[in-house]
Amino acid sequence: MAVSHTESHTGARLAAGWRIQRRVIAALMIRELTTRFGRENIGFLWVMAEPLLFATLVGLLWRIMHGVSEHGINVFAFVATGYLPMVLFRNAVNRSVGLFQANASLMYHRQILIQDFVLVRFCVECIGHMMAYLFIGVVMVALGLFPMPYDLALMLAGWAVYGWFTLAMCCLLAPLSELSPVLEKVMPVSVYLMVPFSGAFTMAAWLAPGARALLLCSPPVHGMEMMRAGLFGPAHQAYYALFYPLAVSGAIMAVGLWLCRQVRRHLVVEA
Repeated sequence: MAVSHTESHTGARLAAGWRIQRRVIAALMIRELTTRFGRENIGFLWVMAEPLLFATLVGLLWRIMHGVSEHGINVFAFVATGYLPMVLFRNAVNRSVGLFQANASLMYHRQILIQDFVLVRFCVECIGHMMAYLFIGVVMVALGLFPMPYDLALMLAGWAVYGWFTLAMCCLLAPLSELSPVLEKVMPVSVYLMVPFSGAFTMAAWLAPGARALLLCSPPVHGMEMMRAGLFGPAHQAYYALFYPLAVSGAIMAVGLWLCRQVRRHLVVEA
């Protein structure tokens, strides 16, 4: 009976902690949206509108430069499906730099964990970019420019793999930016190095074997290949693995969370 009572008490504490954490995350997300977008014009819908405008303009530019299709894939659909996840990575990483110092005053509340700030900013960016992805997909399907997903589960799994890597990098770079102020200056330029290693504007099947092997060393490429395999189907060969990107991202996440704990010990909290 003692063991049963202990387990019940532990379960109740975990459930209560989870309820508190959900309320904290929800409150921080509302604060983030209000602070960034305010209450005027379309407000928080700018979370979706910004990446949507970027993807549309880049897609139109590629269509002018490369024509209607490339390797048998509609150019606009190909660019949109690659550019939106890449912009998610760029925006999420850039917004994680200097994150803790900017929100140090909120650390006065003991219910708020330092990792909550990273998770909230990532969730805001992820929701906005997925809304943009869904919106542009529905419009393009209606116009006959976008195929119906061949395997929706595989497509969503690709988003999850790509998002997991992005969140892991945010957890790593947020504390590193507190330890090295130089990172804040070079990060906006450095994230563009991600472009050739994101798989946004190429597919592994289009490359020579040596270049393909090098590209597949990048974890987010596997997520991108899964998204396109789920969208375009077996007509276009995709190369991806599941364990490798999850394992690499998990290792990055573990290092990032450890660094977050180290930074929390030295972060000046304002009452």
